[in-house]
Amino acid sequence: MTNSKTKNKPWFWIPLLNFASGFPYVIIISVSVLMYKNLGISNEDIGFYTSWLYLPWVIKPLWSPFIDLHGTKRNWFLSMQLFISIAFLIVGFIIPTSNFFILSLAIFWVAAFASASNDVASDGFYMLALEKEQQSFFLGIRSTFYRASMLTGNGLIILLAGYLEHQYGDNQKAWSYTMIFVGLVMIFLTIYNYFATPKTELPIAVGETEEKNFATVFASFFKKKQIGLILAFILLFRLGESQLLKMLTPFLVDKTNVGGLGLATEDVGIIYGTFGLIALTIGGILGGIAISKQGLTKWFLPMILIMHIPIIGFILLSHFQPEYLIYIHLDLKYFVIDYAFNAYACVVVIIEQFGYGFGFAAFMMYLIYVAEGESKTSHYSIATGFMALGMMLPGMLSGYIQQYLGYGNFFIWVFLATIPGIILSRFLIFPKDFGKKVD
Repeated sequence: MTNSKTKNKPWFWIPLLNFASGFPYVIIISVSVLMYKNLGISNEDIGFYTSWLYLPWVIKPLWSPFIDLHGTKRNWFLSMQLFISIAFLIVGFIIPTSNFFILSLAIFWVAAFASASNDVASDGFYMLALEKEQQSFFLGIRSTFYRASMLTGNGLIILLAGYLEHQYGDNQKAWSYTMIFVGLVMIFLTIYNYFATPKTELPIAVGETEEKNFATVFASFFKKKQIGLILAFILLFRLGESQLLKMLTPFLVDKTNVGGLGLATEDVGIIYGTFGLIALTIGGILGGIAISKQGLTKWFLPMILIMHIPIIGFILLSHFQPEYLIYIHLDLKYFVIDYAFNAYACVVVIIEQFGYGFGFAAFMMYLIYVAEGESKTSHYSIATGFMALGMMLPGMLSGYIQQYLGYGNFFIWVFLATIPGIILSRFLIFPKDFGKKVD
């Protein structure tokens, strides 16, 4: 490792490296939900089968020591990003076929393994390339661009798909072109990261003198203090969110007679890709600044509450199904824009995205604390693997729960599901000023 971490210009590489980490994740886990919905797949099948796509993130600790012990993190994330790019291009060509559901799921599954490996390498690179006080400062930027990539998927990519659906009147063709475009975006990100990320590492074989192996690296994680409580918190913290994310898009686009809001595909894209993106960016930056100035302890509970309370907004939307529209008419020089959007849905999304951006920074900072010590890349991977398991299992049942309860009661259940994680957070022990920037 080079002796100068501070000269690698993190502002140039942190944003798009983390964007490239989140972008394939949101396409595989979230955008695929709306794609399958618009291609005629049922809520039950969507919830069950797309939740299995979490599995690579769940079991990534099994191969993260291999990434930690062989080669450099930079080489790993660059090769994985290229692999993901090719996978998305293949999905684009598969969608028009008769067996698109099974075939696309198979390709997404393979891409998910590459994406999980990309996350392991990117997370490790972040912790190796920055000093600890830099990590807390850039945490807000890092989580903001990771989440911005999700809003790009849930916003701009969905907006593109909606436009193409209307343009061609053929959902298969529209989503085929959309996925090809997604593959091209990933190629661009891979090329950018190749030139922007610093070469701050040496291969493990050169820089390490102590012999390590998979068993010792993996077992050392479970020797941490409070490990039982830590794992319970990680598994339960996103119990509500895991179900919300799977059924939120179907709720927004389902017809009002079945409890949805009846929004068009492009409506969802515009709400998340504009208003949501702005709110998320502000929330994420403020969250990182708050922790770096006053430490994690002071903000841990407030951030968790700010992240979860906005779920109440979706409870209200599902019960009242408001239809008040705001109309926008822009007469530009070369074209005219006429757009009407659901104002209530927009306000709820703004509040939810701000809360998520602000609050999730606390959870990610806590995972960095959990990973402290030797083999931090592998330990961080194990922690996020358990987090993914906490997303996967409830998500698999979310479609069945929603169909049984209806959207209104489903969102009440989602809100109640956040309570166990909040309670467990009060028993966690970590340094009072952890994450605080040293003056």
